[in-house]
Amino acid sequence: MALYGGAFDPPHRAHVAMAQALVRQFGVQRLWVVPTGNAWHKATHLSPAEHRLAMARLAFADVPEAVVDERELHREGPSYTIDTLTELQAEQPPAHWLVLMGQDQWDRFTTWHRWQDVARNATVVVAARAYSESAGAQSDFKHVGADCRALDWQTMDLSSTTVRQSVQGAATMVPPAVARYISQHHLYPNHS
Repeated sequence: MALYGGAFDPPHRAHVAMAQALVRQFGVQRLWVVPTGNAWHKATHLSPAEHRLAMARLAFADVPEAVVDERELHREGPSYTIDTLTELQAEQPPAHWLVLMGQDQWDRFTTWHRWQDVARNATVVVAARAYSESAGAQSDFKHVGADCRALDWQTMDLSSTTVRQSVQGAATMVPPAVARYISQHHLYPNHS
């Protein structure tokens, strides 16, 4: 069992590739993809929840093991990974859990709410990101003192910020169904 949370604003090809790599590498049978609700750590305003949920469902439709879960979108107050992990563990005992995150989140992991509990209750899997400021640091798991693993995948130079700011080319950065959704709903003002 695995948890993959994020803003997914929008979900791009690297998000999907990370999920597929996790499934392959760890034999994951069920992957909960959880768009964040009130993201306490995001300084920017997120697109409306219903759009991020719809795009996540479209993006991960070709990952049979993925279940897009909307629980954080309905949660009052800030969304914390430990709360979602605790709920999922209660619903799916006695499974061992993985928590997938990109290098950008790993760089800030020790600032997360109750990060020690996340590290204690799951194996953290970190995907190196081509745009991370500390792309070489992902193997430095000792400072967390938990079971952490590196994701074996081909890094991609993509971020949701890049997609949102792109005037052209978003269709090459996101799955085709997501590109159509963005266009139909005029989600990002710079996107044509």
